[in-house]
Amino acid sequence: MKRLRTRVAIVGAGPGGLLLSHLLQRHGVDSIVLERRSREHVERRVRAGLLEGGTVDFLREAGLADRLDREGLVHEGFVFRFGSRAHRMPFTELTGRTVHMYGQQELVKDLIRARTEAGARLWFDVPDVELRGLETDTPTVRCTVAGEPVEIACDFVAGCDGFHGVSRRSVPSGALSTYERAYPYAWLGVLAQAPPAAEELIYAVHSRGFALYSMRSPAVSRLYLQVEAGERVENWPDERIWKELHTRLDIDGAPELTEGPILEKSCVALRGFVTEPMSHGRLFLAGDAAHIVPPTAAKGLNLAVADVKVLAAAFREFYAHGDRTALDGYTADCLPGVWQALEFSDWMSGLLHRPPEGRVFDGRLQDARLEAVVNSPAARTFAENYVGLARERTQARGGRP
Repeated sequence: MKRLRTRVAIVGAGPGGLLLSHLLQRHGVDSIVLERRSREHVERRVRAGLLEGGTVDFLREAGLADRLDREGLVHEGFVFRFGSRAHRMPFTELTGRTVHMYGQQELVKDLIRARTEAGARLWFDVPDVELRGLETDTPTVRCTVAGEPVEIACDFVAGCDGFHGVSRRSVPSGALSTYERAYPYAWLGVLAQAPPAAEELIYAVHSRGFALYSMRSPAVSRLYLQVEAGERVENWPDERIWKELHTRLDIDGAPELTEGPILEKSCVALRGFVTEPMSHGRLFLAGDAAHIVPPTAAKGLNLAVADVKVLAAAFREFYAHGDRTALDGYTADCLPGVWQALEFSDWMSGLLHRPPEGRVFDGRLQDARLEAVVNSPAARTFAENYVGLARERTQARGGRP
């Protein structure tokens, strides 16, 4: 068995794990990144596409935003459509913040390129990661790399391998508390080779259910439909998808959707999930390994970046000064922002998704809430949550002194 040594072993080469490795190297801290999937898979995996202004600023500071600044689509507002009317939410006017539309897979490509050019130890196709000794000062990671058994001795393990990853499952039963909510609907998401028909996102509330019109580039559209929980993609041929999108999104006086070949489609269950604490022994969880938010408010990727920002700074303090205070306070620093993002995502999910058929009272309440959001001072509060400003304030107030 080949034996290696590093300071931080990072499990997962998604945005969180790659960004953490990049930040650690900037702080002079060595790491190894292990990813169970192939490089091709993680670079093509379609996920979130909305980056808050604070996330973009941090990526710029880290030297990772050159292509993002060239190709990302800057948005200053979005459109609510309900009651056959369009209502624009000018969130930049209300908050001074913009958001960028830039696919997660594009950010992952940028991060992989940066790590590869820096000579990082970044290994793909490693499906058998096993974490040992997490409650000791000398944890190890065992795995197979290019057909060869490897044991990696390290000081810490960073679990950035998502909800289904091995990291959280390696913690002994009962050591973590988990909180979870399942939603009675799902999203059918499609990626289409179709130029966007609008310059901003459209959140549409219709009697048949919610629909979201988004984009990834000037040539590619990303669209979502509210469907029943447990719905199967096989039940949605392309023709049915486009017909339903037109029904829910088209209104008089606005450009109709531009149709094109559907490149990918999938059904995503909506759930909320939080792990407390976000660490155990020498293991620290970040991103989806520690928490899941409904995708309605597009907070998942932004939360992963926020976690990694805190964790990288904590590792820097430990290796520069031998001070574990920031590492010990990692959970306390992150969770207030996590719960705030979950609360807003939950509230926004209720605002936009149509209740089950027959619940007329709930539908009327939803109409009233939508009117309040677009026609009252509540618009500013909504906008501050949407662009991440409210969460940043919450996290600043809720962290350690």
